[in-house]
Amino acid sequence: MIKLFSLKQQKKDGEATPKSGPQKKAFTAAQLRITKDINELNLPKTCATEFPDPDDLLNFKLIICPDEGFYKGGRFVFNFKVGPNYPHEPPKVKCETQVYHPNIDLEGNVCLNILREDWKPVLTINSIVYGLQYLFLEPNPEDPLNREAAEVLQTNRRLFEHNVFKAMRGSYIGETYFERCLK
Repeated sequence: MIKLFSLKQQKKDGEATPKSGPQKKAFTAAQLRITKDINELNLPKTCATEFPDPDDLLNFKLIICPDEGFYKGGRFVFNFKVGPNYPHEPPKVKCETQVYHPNIDLEGNVCLNILREDWKPVLTINSIVYGLQYLFLEPNPEDPLNREAAEVLQTNRRLFEHNVFKAMRGSYIGETYFERCLK
C-alpha cells in the first residue's frame, strides 16, 4: 500500500529550511485538494486504488469489484485524470475495462451526472467512487451512453443479465467482443 504524505506538511517543512538551499516546488490548488481528498478517502470493501506513479496523485486508477447485482464477480478499472482546475472542474474518468453497461460506452466514457452538469467543488473523489459503485448496483437505462444495453435492460431484464454475464466471461454481444473481466 502506498503511504500518502500531506503536501501541506511537505510545504511547511520546505518553509522551515533556509532560503539558501534548493527551493521546493510550489504546489497547485488541485494538488493540495487531491491530497486532502485521497487522505480522506473512505473506500468500500469492493473498491481499491492504484497509483502507477506514487509521486503523481493527479493520475490514478480505481478498481471496482461488485459483490452484488448484475456485475457481481467482475473487476472494472477506471482511470482518473485530475486537471489543474480541480475542484472547480471534475476529474476526467474513463473505464478501462470494456463493459456491457447502459451508462458506460464501448470507449469507456461514463455517464454519471456528478462528472458533468451536477459537479460542484464541494464534491470529492469519494463522491465519485460511490457514484461509480452505484452504477454497477443500479444501471440507469434512462440516461444511456450504450443505447442497445439500455433498451435490453428496459425490455428484457433476464436477457440483460445473461448478456452482462456472457460479456464478463469474455464473449461477443452482437458484433462486439468483450474481454473477460471476472475476478
